[in-house]
Amino acid sequence: MTTTLRLFLVDDEPPALNRLQDILADCRAQYPHEVVGTAQTGQEAIEKLSQQPADLVLTDINMPGMNGLELARHLGRLHHRPAVVFCTAFDEFAVQAFEVHALDYLLKPIRQERLESALARARELPHASSDALASISTTARRYFSVAERGRVRLVPVEAALFLKAELKYVTLRTREGEFLLEESLTQLETEFGERFLRIHRNCLIAVSKLQGFERGHDEGDGHWMAMIEGCTEKLPVSRRQVHVVRDFRRGEVG
Repeated sequence: MTTTLRLFLVDDEPPALNRLQDILADCRAQYPHEVVGTAQTGQEAIEKLSQQPADLVLTDINMPGMNGLELARHLGRLHHRPAVVFCTAFDEFAVQAFEVHALDYLLKPIRQERLESALARARELPHASSDALASISTTARRYFSVAERGRVRLVPVEAALFLKAELKYVTLRTREGEFLLEESLTQLETEFGERFLRIHRNCLIAVSKLQGFERGHDEGDGHWMAMIEGCTEKLPVSRRQVHVVRDFRRGEVG
């Protein structure tokens, strides 16, 4: 990290942001730093940090829309990946963060001596790995993060039509286009549970976008084809997954 830490602050409550900045000002002489930006939502933080790199992000955890745990996972996609310190009023999250030996935390109300300790640790601790961040997140993400030329684009999970494994990437299809995810299909299936349905070893479809199935023109993988709302492409159902057609007809899917 640089000699002068570049800090970015995230909290959905303006008074909490103001208090944190006031305490940081009292720490500046001993721990030189610059607050390069603030945000009140995870989405706003990602957008600003894509344009203004920071060394350390101090973020609240319990925020609407995108919580701090999910934000930390998306920050790992940035070209300049910042370290993360969680600020939380819920000590169960703080304990989880501490146990992965990758992140520090500040328990609200924040005390100056605790903040100084966090700034000192931020210079020494390694950045949290994606696996570590995933392990402490208790809910599925609301957004996929796509790296685009050093920036991070957030794609709402609800916008996904299907996810298809191709070579070492997963292609995410939405009505707007295609995006590449550097994640495995198995990991995505595990994280999102029943929100996506496996119809092939290399394909998950969004249950909410499934319109039905129709017969294909051959007896191979195209024997049954899935029809997806907003998508002209029809996706083959493998023989191993043909039971999803029967489940759909019985009303057990969707």
